[in-house]
Amino acid sequence: MIATKSHAYFTPEEYLEIERISPIKHEYLQGQIVAMAGASKAHVIITGNLSALMVNHLRGTGCISYATDMKIRLPALNLFYYPDLVVTCDERDRLSNEDFIVHPKLIVEVLSDSTEAFDRGDKFANYKSIVEFEEYILIHQKQILVEQFQRQSDNLWVPQIYRLGDTIELMSIGFACPTEALYENVAQLI
Repeated sequence: MIATKSHAYFTPEEYLEIERISPIKHEYLQGQIVAMAGASKAHVIITGNLSALMVNHLRGTGCISYATDMKIRLPALNLFYYPDLVVTCDERDRLSNEDFIVHPKLIVEVLSDSTEAFDRGDKFANYKSIVEFEEYILIHQKQILVEQFQRQSDNLWVPQIYRLGDTIELMSIGFACPTEALYENVAQLI
């Protein structure tokens, strides 16, 4: 993520209005609008692979998977983020006409050099404030490595690492796949 230098304060409503017509995506950080950097080829392929697997897995479950262009709103913190992939199973999100969700169950970020520290740090800390949020996945794009964090209680998140040859298990949505499935067509880029 690349921050634009502006000290203007925008309300969430103004941000949403601007975002609807903007040719580029922005996140919203407590009144500041922050432009997002473009993604690498590996990043796009990994997100697409996972999205394809999710859509098929979630069919008929009442859960919906969104890739890259769905914002998560954290109203108590006055934030909007664009995760790489998010799953919601909450009826309030499914029935809402808003162009954001508020009750994600699973959030996935594909790590890049410019976003890794933020995705691991402040962003994860902020996501933890979401009551329905159960699982956070960080996918590396420069090596075959997936990090999983599962909520066990309000303040306890249990980590798990998956490498080449492992089967990833996303307990929040009852999903499993070989790690390699996420990296299909990416090996030559790593």
